[in-house]
Amino acid sequence: MTNFAEDFLKTSETKAFDQDHRRIINFNMGRYHTAVERGLSRLANLEASKRKAHTIKWRVMENLDKFLPEFEANIQKRGGKVIWANDAEEAQREILSILRKANAKTVIKSKSMSTEEIHLNEFLEENHIESLESDLGEYIVQLLGQKPYHIVTPAMHLSKEDIAKLFHEKFGTPPDATPEQLTLKARELLREKYTTADVGITGANFLIADTGSVALTENEGNARLTTTFPKIHITIAGIEKIIPSINDLDLFWPLLSTHGTGQNLTVYNSILSGPRQADETDGPEEMYVILLDNGRTNLLAQKEQRQGLYCIRCGACLNACPVYKNVGGHTYETTYSGPIGSVITPHMRGMEEFKHLSYASSLCGKCSEVCPVKIDIHKMLLLNRRDAVNSGEVSKLEKVGWAGWRKGMLKRSFMDMVGGRMKNFLMRSFFKGAWGKHRELPEVAPKSFSKQWKQENK
Repeated sequence: MTNFAEDFLKTSETKAFDQDHRRIINFNMGRYHTAVERGLSRLANLEASKRKAHTIKWRVMENLDKFLPEFEANIQKRGGKVIWANDAEEAQREILSILRKANAKTVIKSKSMSTEEIHLNEFLEENHIESLESDLGEYIVQLLGQKPYHIVTPAMHLSKEDIAKLFHEKFGTPPDATPEQLTLKARELLREKYTTADVGITGANFLIADTGSVALTENEGNARLTTTFPKIHITIAGIEKIIPSINDLDLFWPLLSTHGTGQNLTVYNSILSGPRQADETDGPEEMYVILLDNGRTNLLAQKEQRQGLYCIRCGACLNACPVYKNVGGHTYETTYSGPIGSVITPHMRGMEEFKHLSYASSLCGKCSEVCPVKIDIHKMLLLNRRDAVNSGEVSKLEKVGWAGWRKGMLKRSFMDMVGGRMKNFLMRSFFKGAWGKHRELPEVAPKSFSKQWKQENK
């Protein structure tokens, strides 16, 4: 069994002192921060928009049992089919059933975190079905055999030189090819795939209840091509992606794009309401929407932490987080990394294996500050820590240690029983490893402030 906590500590230490990784991330993050600052400055009343978005998502989560059937009924009216999947295995089975019924051999995919969550590419490969990512960043990490590094920017950890080297090895492009040349090569390789793929698979940025529609937002046009050419379109979306009305896009689309990339609005925004209708010239003959639970109802049951489901996957909290910027996305070993991943993963994949993520935070609060739907992320991390303790997911040594610390902190006489020299000895003996080999332990003063005060003010 994988020890995720141990792996996290080991990989974190390596990544935090990898200067090349730090250089690439600082450069890419720097460009992001500049663009987002400029984008947010154009919004007239950002705080009011964020509060409104929070309220809408709160209403959705409190009434999910009403909005999901409303979405299902409305998309079915236009010929769409809805499938409910309790977990990743059920979603995989349903997708395979659709593909086998259509005798499909090739799949083209647009960027989707929910398909990453159910490990769809690996599953299709095991079943001898070719699955190709069409988003450029996703395509690059797929070629490398890696997972996405970031919710929005899958290849954020790679420099243009890294990508040029990859394309040179795979496709024979010049080793010093420019980003424009690499994009043209990717376009050349992918264009034919859209027209020949049997099935197109996408995620969903939003599911619109009152019209029964899937809303997609993107910058490359690949999602639009993925949903137009293949005869079958499958959308895989978490049940939390619901918004009440098509009118709410006027709020959520700009919030998503400004916090995600700094744009007023992304280049391509599509609203898909079922398969091709009789009076339409393009679109799929069949459209399926798979509504994925996969642990979301576990989080929904946590009244204090369910606001983790308000997330619109903009990636702003990852870009603001000092821990994420130092240890990188792959270190988390989860689909959703960074602060929001640390909030939701313990509930979706198990507190025992992933409680350590809620401790991988300085609690600086920057994640909560930048969230476009005002999720109180750093408070959620504290609540996860509380739940881990209450459910007994802590070692005996940890319990004894904190019990001793609490006793000392609540009574000054206990703290003063041991002098500064002995305290320093105890710290060096028991805490040097935990403090980290790259930091020096602080020295405790020979006499406590309390003792010094008594001496000075007899």
